[in-house]
Amino acid sequence: MSPPRPSLAAAYDPEHFRRLGHQLVDQLADHLARTTRREGPVLPWAPPATNLERFPAAFPEEPSGDFPALLSRVLDASHHLHHPRYVGHQVSAPVPLAALCDFASSLLNNGMAVYEMGPVATAMEHHVVRWMAGVLGLPEGASGVLTSGGSAGNLTALLAARQAKAGYDAWNGGATAGPPLTVLVPETTHYCVSRSVRMMGWGAEGVTPVPVDAHYRLRPEALEEALATAKRAGRRPIAVVASAGSTATGAFDPLEAVADFCEKHGLWFHVDGAHGASAALSPTYRHRVKGIERADSVVWDAHKLMLMPALVTAVLFREGHRSFEAFAQEASYLFHGQDTRRWSDVALRTLECTKEMMALKLYACLSVLGTRLFADAITDTFDRSRRFAERLQASEDFELAVSPDCNIVCFRHTPKGVPSSELDALQVRLRESLVTSGEFYLVQTTLGGRVWLRVTIINPLTTDEDLAAMLDALRGVV
Repeated sequence: MSPPRPSLAAAYDPEHFRRLGHQLVDQLADHLARTTRREGPVLPWAPPATNLERFPAAFPEEPSGDFPALLSRVLDASHHLHHPRYVGHQVSAPVPLAALCDFASSLLNNGMAVYEMGPVATAMEHHVVRWMAGVLGLPEGASGVLTSGGSAGNLTALLAARQAKAGYDAWNGGATAGPPLTVLVPETTHYCVSRSVRMMGWGAEGVTPVPVDAHYRLRPEALEEALATAKRAGRRPIAVVASAGSTATGAFDPLEAVADFCEKHGLWFHVDGAHGASAALSPTYRHRVKGIERADSVVWDAHKLMLMPALVTAVLFREGHRSFEAFAQEASYLFHGQDTRRWSDVALRTLECTKEMMALKLYACLSVLGTRLFADAITDTFDRSRRFAERLQASEDFELAVSPDCNIVCFRHTPKGVPSSELDALQVRLRESLVTSGEFYLVQTTLGGRVWLRVTIINPLTTDEDLAAMLDALRGVV
């Protein structure tokens, strides 16, 4: 037996790994300490060309041994989501224990196409998914899978809806094997729904928009007309997609009314709860998702309000067997012509074949930290968002777009003396100033044809004082 080359043996040396691992944890812990103390910028802004120069593709032929130095540069130049003044996109400041799970997952590298490649993660995923379904109030037979993000999750749910409601086998026969299909969606729905139906070959009219009200929630009384419009266009409506925590404003659609409509017309009821399904964990805010237990399918991102690293998305089905119908295809080299409805072979039900051990971090954090931690984090961030909205309403120089349903707040700075025609440009300039300074990170959106500043209060360490300081910083730009 010939030994491995010395360079390969060194790369896999356990003691070298131990030393690097200790250094890595020390560096990450120091970074966590600095950012949670609000030291340094949220985002050390640099244009793309600068970072191309900072991290060139000048890879040496021989080992350099400078991993700690490289990591230090990565930490310094990256976006710091654990900084309490990060209030930008719907991406969490992950609980540190989950990062350690990612460390273990990357080393074990147990893919999850078939049970024998990921036995532990498969069992964990089964229990985590069933637990999440139970939290939402779905019935005993509910089941599902974890997948890589809300876009993949919504596509998975819509594929299952197509198999259940199309009236023909679109999986094998294609999009032209029957009448063209469509789904009814609120005007504010996430773009991934439109992208999904186009990927399925339904075209632009695969989405039939439903008007929203002044709070950006779907108007249930408009569903009948949307259904009739779709039918007049020669489309077969198969589903309604409702939002539980929309991306733009965090709005929760009236889920019970949508469920009633779907039941009346025999349509699939899908809830995009990527952001807001987590509200079910909070005793204070669980009412926001009342009616979600009647859904045929739900998408729920744990990497948003459940403090997980990206990406951990649950696709939950009221009738568990529906999860096998999204991807009704057999790969003989994996499944050996056996029963293709085994819960233990996860690739039968997911877009991915190889999939990382994403259940490990969620299962471990639920087991070690307990469920109350997550309920408290959700309640606290929703409460803080309401107080921030009240502060905006009480001010004379800020305008609130809409009272928040969750932890997303949209607002505008409206200082005296600035004409209304210039307010859109002002919001853009204000955001750019704060982001490039590194003092805060927030984003912007367009509502009703006007530009608004938008914050997602998602870091559990963000305080009311941080948000007040942000308003003062915005005032200081003018």
